[in-house]
Amino acid sequence: MLESTESAGLMPTGEFTQLNSYENRVFDIRLEPAAEAAPQRVIAKFYRPGRWSKECIFEEHSFLQDLQSEGLHVAAPLRQKNGSTLTTHRNMHVAFFPKVMGRMPQELSLVDFEQIGRQLAILHNVGAKTRFRHRPILGETPHDPWSNLDFLIPWISPEMRQRYVQAAEDLFSMLQETVDFESFQSVHGDCHRGNILHSGKSGPEGLFFFVDFDDCMRGPVVQDLWMLFSSQEFEQEQESLMKGYESLRKFPHEQWEWIPLLRGLRIINYAAWIARRWSDPSFPRLFPLFKEYNYWAEEVEALEKIVWSLG
Repeated sequence: MLESTESAGLMPTGEFTQLNSYENRVFDIRLEPAAEAAPQRVIAKFYRPGRWSKECIFEEHSFLQDLQSEGLHVAAPLRQKNGSTLTTHRNMHVAFFPKVMGRMPQELSLVDFEQIGRQLAILHNVGAKTRFRHRPILGETPHDPWSNLDFLIPWISPEMRQRYVQAAEDLFSMLQETVDFESFQSVHGDCHRGNILHSGKSGPEGLFFFVDFDDCMRGPVVQDLWMLFSSQEFEQEQESLMKGYESLRKFPHEQWEWIPLLRGLRIINYAAWIARRWSDPSFPRLFPLFKEYNYWAEEVEALEKIVWSLG
C-alpha cells in the first residue's frame, strides 16, 4: 500500500487507517508536509482484482470529474505521477482521492430531503449527458438476474429453495413487463443513506454530498431515490425530495411504480454478491447466518410479499 502511494508521486508518512469496505480495500493515508495547497491526507482505493476492467474504472472517474465540473461536491480522483487517475500495482488497480470531511446524518428532515433532491437532479442532469459503455446495466450486466438466480440455487436452504426460485422468477417476469429499459441513463446506482454525507457546516456552506460511486451504472433515475426513504414517512419525504428535484429537472413519475421490483432485484443481487465473495475470508465472518435456514426464510418472505403485492 505504501509502495503504491510512493509510486503515484505521493510521500506517505507511514501513518494510515484502513476504512470499512466490503468490496475493495480502502485506506486513509497521511502524507508528508509539502506545498501549502497539497493534500495532507488522501484516500487510496485498491479495486478488488478481477471485478472491474480499466475501462469501467475510468468511466467511474470521468463521471466524478464531470459531476465536480458541474458544481457537485464529490471526491474526484487525483492525477498520479503517470498522468492518469489509475495505476496498477502488484496486479491491483489503485486510485487516490482527496480526503473529504463530512458526517453521516443520523436523521433526515424534510428540509434535508429537499436539498438532497436538488443535488440528485444535478447528478442526473450530468448522467443524462454521460453514456456509460462499460459500466454495469441494472438487471442486465455484469450478472443478469437469471444468472444470479442460477448461481444462488445451491446456496439456498433446501426447505426454501422452491419458493425462492418461484418468487424470483415471478419477479423477473414482472420486471421485464414493467420496466422501460430504454429510459436508463448514468446513475449513482447505490444511493442509500450510508452513501450521503453532510459537510457539517451551517448556512450556505452546509450541504449534502454523495460518496462511493463504485457501483455507478446505467439504470432508472428512481434507483437513486428509493433507498433514501423511510417506510413511516414515505409520502412526506417523497414530496419534499420532489420539490427540490423538480426545481431543476423533471422526474419520470411512472418510475415510482418500479420501486417494489427494484427492491426485490436488490435482495437477489445482494445475496448473489455475498455468495460470489464467500471465498474471501471476511465474508463468512460478516454474514455468519448466510447459510442458515432463517436467513433464506426471511429472504423468501420478503420476495413473496413483493410479488403478491404486485400480482
